[in-house]
Amino acid sequence: MRISWITTYKMATSVVEFGTKSGSYNEYILGDNFSYHYYSYVSGKIHYVTIGPLTPSTTYYYRVGGTGPEYSFRTAPAAFPAEFVLVGGVGQTQWTKATLDRISQRCYDALVVAGGLSYADGHQSLWDSFGRLIEPYASQKPWMVTSSKYEIEGVCTISKGPQPFKAFNARWLMPYHESGSSSNLYYSFDVAGAHFIMLGSYADFDASSAQYEWLKADLINVDRAKTPWVIVVVNTPWYTSNVAYKGEGESMRKAMENLLYSFRVDVVFASRVNAYERFARMYDNKPDPCAPVYITLGDAGFKPNFEFEQSAPSTSLHRELTFGHGRLRIYDSKKAHFAWYRTEDDSDYGNPSDEVWLKSLMSSENCVENCACKKFSCVKTHQDEL
Repeated sequence: MRISWITTYKMATSVVEFGTKSGSYNEYILGDNFSYHYYSYVSGKIHYVTIGPLTPSTTYYYRVGGTGPEYSFRTAPAAFPAEFVLVGGVGQTQWTKATLDRISQRCYDALVVAGGLSYADGHQSLWDSFGRLIEPYASQKPWMVTSSKYEIEGVCTISKGPQPFKAFNARWLMPYHESGSSSNLYYSFDVAGAHFIMLGSYADFDASSAQYEWLKADLINVDRAKTPWVIVVVNTPWYTSNVAYKGEGESMRKAMENLLYSFRVDVVFASRVNAYERFARMYDNKPDPCAPVYITLGDAGFKPNFEFEQSAPSTSLHRELTFGHGRLRIYDSKKAHFAWYRTEDDSDYGNPSDEVWLKSLMSSENCVENCACKKFSCVKTHQDEL
């Protein structure tokens, strides 16, 4: 687990003390720290400490900097079942806190953000207020994020020229080195038996780009015996019937969709559009039983003020302009359940406004027979089935 925090005291120590009993820290690890400049703004001291290896399904208690309050988190299980919360368009509104409070009412293993964090858009103090807002939640569960247009924040320096994503890369260090990526804007990670791929809508993505080559290599190296579920998260949706940003994800879809289809990605989550919409399994703008399910969930707290096209396409199975969050519970290597919960509904987790049972594409004989991974690294995974 990588733990990060920011201090205004420049002499603060980058240390995390931790253990499995409250108030008893039998281990400690030192990490790194730095700060960044954005025109006249100077950030606090940003600390990063990676602790572990840790035991699955175990509660750890920790404190940072050698003093201060105690926090705790529970590690994810080593195998299914596992549950993930998925959001986008977080923002800093009264709805943001309401959504996060609702999320915290029920257990989950990780929170995945499909872009749209602080909406600072160059105003660096909003990054600080966002950190304070989410601290009670992000100190207890891992937040795995990808970037949006509002995180670009390009700043130009004489020595280095334009430096987009400066604040995002400084404050939200994701495990890109660990997943073989050269950029914090795209990376992958495993939880239990799920392999998550976080793509960068605002990094180069054509067939000659570093991101494309990394994605191809990452998909080839997935062992579907260990991680039978493959889930992609991107900011700009490739399929949408909302009038906002219509067609903005089309060039990325054309560049990368064939890879996702060939390697039988199960689900693609997106944000950007501040609304909820679930599509059928889609490939090249047509329904396809061996393609991913496409789901947009861009309204955790930021204003849902966009409109859908008057007539929904037949492939759009559910859509609504509400604040909310998604929950993906993976039961085993074959079966998962996704549900969309409105923030304004009763807080007892009653009936979701939309839900669907998902079957892993690796459990479909027809889809496995023709998938690209059969030709590469995971042929050994399916040889008994085939």
